[in-house]
Amino acid sequence: MSSMINSADGTPIAYERAGQGPAVILVDGALSFRGSSINGGLAEALAPDFTVYTYDRRGRGESGDTTPTTPQREFEDLAALAEAAGGPIRLYGTSSGAALALAAVANGLPVERLALYEPPFIVDGTRPSLGDDYVRRLEALVAADRRAEAVKLFMREGVGLPGFVVAMMRFMPAWAKLKAVAHTLPYDTALVAPYQRGESLPEEAWASVTVPTLVADGGKSPQWMRNSVGALAKALPAADYRTLDGQTHIVKPEALAPVLKEFFA
Repeated sequence: MSSMINSADGTPIAYERAGQGPAVILVDGALSFRGSSINGGLAEALAPDFTVYTYDRRGRGESGDTTPTTPQREFEDLAALAEAAGGPIRLYGTSSGAALALAAVANGLPVERLALYEPPFIVDGTRPSLGDDYVRRLEALVAADRRAEAVKLFMREGVGLPGFVVAMMRFMPAWAKLKAVAHTLPYDTALVAPYQRGESLPEEAWASVTVPTLVADGGKSPQWMRNSVGALAKALPAADYRTLDGQTHIVKPEALAPVLKEFFA
């Protein structure tokens, strides 16, 4: 059953709480929300040991949306949820949700431990970088309410999926859910685009993130992503780098949950 809190700008944020124990907040990546999220299975796996909070990022699911949305507004959403949870917070983010979690902590969100799975940064030439033109085209499609085209652009160029895979996605049941939250794609782009230019990560950006941090990737993930995760681990002051054998960007809860339980305990 959903509960609601109001963020600093008055935007209602919907969330659920399950389990008992220390508080853990799970942050979704692009196009994900509680009705369509790999974090649902992870929450179930963690609930025996932790009080797990899952929420709809603004503009998705049951949460509201107050424009203009900036990363700072999403930091405030997390701060409101952390206040509702009370006590020391453990924070986990996946994909661009990992970028959000990292940026929120760098901007002062108090957490006891931070875990990040494959923020989609691009730090070298092992895949094409994404520049201002990609961001402009994506924002233009969203502004024109061309949701299907926006999702296709994100999947093809942002994620790097083959064209035939993106074409087939239109016939899958999840396609309607993706289009429903396509207007939030610029929210994620604002968090990751500065670090998708094929350049070394700016270590000073996260110098304030001194809490113990788990940085993880999958052994079967693309090399460009694994390179970026390794680089991020080196850039953070207190990072532990782990590779989950056999996993991809869509990490399985049964592979990730034991690692998080150990780290968050």
